[in-house]
This record gives sequence, structure tokens and C-alpha cells, in this order.
Amino acid sequence: MNIPEILGEGLEEILERLWTRTVEKGLESCAPSELGESGVEEALGELEALGLVRGEAGRYALAERGREEAANTVRRHRLAERLFIDVLDVKGELSEESACRFEHMLHRGIDEKICTLLGHPQACPHGKPIPPGPCCAEARRAVETIVAPLDLLSPGRSGTIAYVHSTDPRRVAKLLAMGVLPGSRITLIGRSPSFSFQVGYSQFAVDGEIAADIHVRLDEKAHAEQGGGRNDRRLRHGAGRR
Repeated sequence: MNIPEILGEGLEEILERLWTRTVEKGLESCAPSELGESGVEEALGELEALGLVRGEAGRYALAERGREEAANTVRRHRLAERLFIDVLDVKGELSEESACRFEHMLHRGIDEKICTLLGHPQACPHGKPIPPGPCCAEARRAVETIVAPLDLLSPGRSGTIAYVHSTDPRRVAKLLAMGVLPGSRITLIGRSPSFSFQVGYSQFAVDGEIAADIHVRLDEKAHAEQGGGRNDRRLRHGAGRR
């Protein structure tokens, strides 16, 4: 059976919950009671008829086609969270509520544009991984990028720290000790022999891996003056690192 281009909020929510429980938490399958309250079994029946989930003995798991669809659903939700927090500066419960509503509006293609806009983030604001899309695999750096990792900026570029992400908690702790916190002003001073930058009144130097953990929301004025990165060749063409 062909999969509709838009499944609807209820079916997408079930796919998202199945993804987080089976793919991210490692469960083999889930009972309907683990996926929600009213209407869950009916929704699971629809998804099974579409070939997106498979059920056995009252428990359900993602089918092969369902894994891709669920990954896209999770991707849209977490990109929406990044958009509301990093760009629109909407925080707290309002950001989560807004992201939940907005994710269902991100039709295929629009999520790629938002991902490029945000600089291909690897994790949501809560640290959960964002499933990569085709634009991430190609590691494109479009000219309209407004949030980018520090290691892709040119010396002199300034902005506000949008978020810090690393799989190594020691690197995160090191950056926090430096005062590298979301909302702080940061300016890249130099790139060699290490990445030197200023936060507040202090200057620091780190290697490229740590610089890549710092994601910066570029100043709007500087962004406009440079055509959204037109003169920053590394920002536009720096596809190699990811």
C-alpha cells in the first residue's frame, strides 16, 4: 500500500514514540499502553495496514518501511525544537508545544531547508540525536546558514552561542568552565595554530574538535553584510567535516 505524503498528527505521534522506545531505548517491541491512551490501537491498525509497523502477540515494532518514516518524523520534531529555541528564541514549555505543532507542517523538502538554515545540527536542545537527512549526508553549507559551528567561521565573526553539543562530557565540562554558555557573546579571533576566541572579557584557545562543539547564532548585521556567508568560503563550502 502506498504511504500518504502526510500521515496526520496521530499516526506520526505513534511512529515517533515507537522510534524512541525501540530504536533509541533498544526495546524489541511495545504494547499499545506504552504508546499512548485513547485511539492507540486503532492508529496502530492503520499503520500496520500501511506496512509501517508489524504486530505480534499484542506488541508492535517498526517495520522496515516504518523505520524510515519514523526517523523522518523524529527528525522534523527535533529540527522544529532547534528552530524555535536557536532562531526564534522561544524557550520552555512554549517551545515544546510549538515544536509539536510545527513538526507536522514540515512537509518533505521544507525540513531540509530548515536543517540547512540551522547548520545541520546533530542533536535537539535536550541532547537527543537528530536523524540525518540527505542534506546532512552531503554536508551542504548553504549561504543562508545563520547557526554554524565555531570551527567553520572566519576570524572576526561574532555571534551568540546557540548551544554546545558533544558526545564527550569532559569537553562539555571544559567549555562550561570557560563560560561558554548558551546566550553568551563569542568572537572567533584566530584559527591557527589553534582556534582562539573571546567570551566576555576572557580569551581561550581550543583544538578543532572542541571548536566544532560550539554552535554560534551569527549576528544578523554581519550576516547581512556578508550576504549570509557569501565571503566566508569555509562556511559555504566547508562540507568535509561532517
